[in-house]
Amino acid sequence: MASPSIGRGSGLHPVRGRLSAEERAAIQRAWATLIPEADAIADSITLALFEQDPDYLQAGSDITAVVRRSTREHIRLGLRKLSGTQHGSEDNTEVWRRTGRERARQGIPMELVLKAYTLGSRTLWEELVNARGANPGLLEPRLLLVAGQRLWHALDAQNTILVDSYRRETARMQQRDVTKILAVLDGLRDGRGADPAFVVDARNTLGLTAQHRIACVVGPLSERGDPPLTSPEDAVDGVTSLSHWHIRDGVQFGVVCPAKADLGPVAEALAARAVGPVGIAASTDGLVTFAAAYRAAARTAATIGAGDTPAAVATDRLPHIVMSADDEISDLVVSHALGSLNGHPPAQREVLLRTLAHVLATDGSPTNAAKLLYCHRNTVIYRLHQVEELTGRSITAPDDRLLLTLALVRSGHWADAVAGVGAATTVTPESSTATSAR
Repeated sequence: MASPSIGRGSGLHPVRGRLSAEERAAIQRAWATLIPEADAIADSITLALFEQDPDYLQAGSDITAVVRRSTREHIRLGLRKLSGTQHGSEDNTEVWRRTGRERARQGIPMELVLKAYTLGSRTLWEELVNARGANPGLLEPRLLLVAGQRLWHALDAQNTILVDSYRRETARMQQRDVTKILAVLDGLRDGRGADPAFVVDARNTLGLTAQHRIACVVGPLSERGDPPLTSPEDAVDGVTSLSHWHIRDGVQFGVVCPAKADLGPVAEALAARAVGPVGIAASTDGLVTFAAAYRAAARTAATIGAGDTPAAVATDRLPHIVMSADDEISDLVVSHALGSLNGHPPAQREVLLRTLAHVLATDGSPTNAAKLLYCHRNTVIYRLHQVEELTGRSITAPDDRLLLTLALVRSGHWADAVAGVGAATTVTPESSTATSAR
C-alpha cells in the first residue's frame, strides 16, 4: 500500500481550508477504532522489520525485545495522538528523541531506523484503509485521504527530531567511549575515587576538571525494570553543565555537575520527570567522595514515599535517612523516646502522637497546633502533659525534642504534621479573608 497521494485521475482532492470540528472529530474517531489493536499492529511491524532488515540483530541479543517494546510505545502514543485521546503528560517528541539516542548507542544505522518509522506509518495507513473497507461508513473518502496526508506529514516531523537526536548522540559517542564511561561510573560507585590515578583517568573520560561541582543522583528501577528517569540528560540540561548516566544492579545513577552549589534546582528538574523515587547528594570532595555521595543519594531515595515529591536532596531528608539506615537502631530510638507511650492503646497513642507532632512542627506552640488540630488550646496542653508523663521527656529540653522528633519521623506523624503546617502557611489572601468573614 503506497502512501496517500493526490494526482490527476485519482478522483480525490485535498481539503481546501480548515476542517470543520465535525470533520476533525470524524477522523479522530476513525483512528480511535485502531487503539484496541495497537499492540498487535506494533508486533506485526516488529516482525516485518526483522524479516526485511536482519542487520538489526547485530545490535545484541536483546534487541528484539527492545525494538518490540519501543514499537508498541510508538504505536500506542501515535494512535492516541491521532485520535485526540492522548494524556496531557504524554510527549511524543520525547519518545522520538529517546529512540534516536538509543538506536545510535546500539549502533543501528540511521537509514534502518528511518525505514522502521516509514514502515510503521505505512502500516497504520493500511490498517485505517482496511478498517474503512470493512466499514464504509467509518470515514468518507475525502477525509480518509486527509487522515493519510496528516499521517505522512507527522512522519516528516518524527524523522526530523529523530535524526537530530541520533546525530547528537553519535557526536557524543565519537567524543567519548561510552563503554569506558560506564566502566568509570562503576568504579566511582565502588569507591575507586580514592585512587588518584583512577581519578585523573576518570576526569579525562568524563570530560571533567577539578573545578567542576559533583553530585550523585540515584533511583531504583521499578518492579518491571523501568528506570525512574527517562531521558535524564534532557531533564538536567538547564541546571547542570554535564551529566553521565548508567543503569546497574537494579539502580539508575548518574554523575551530574550542577551549575550552582544549591542542589534544589536539580531536584526540581528531576522531580518534573521522575516516575519513581530519586535521591540527590553532593560529592563534597569531587570524584574522591563520589561513593559516599552515592550511598547518601540511595538512602535518600529509599525514604521517599508515594505522597512525597519524587526527587529530593539528601540534606533535606536527614532525619528520614538517619531513621531508615538501621531498623534495629531506629526501633531502639522509638522505644527509648516514647517510653510507656509506645505501649498505650492504639487509638489514644495515635491522638497523643499526632498532637505532639503538630506542637513540635509549630515550634512548640500549643495555640498554633490547636488551630491545625481543630481543638481547644487547653486540650493540646492537657495532651502534652500526658505525653510528658508517659515518656518522661520534656518538649522544652533540646535532647528530648530531638529524640521525640526522630521517633515521630519513624512513625510517620512528623511528615503529616509538617505537611499540615505547610498547607496552613500557603493559604491565599482571598481564602484567608473568606475564612475571617465566616
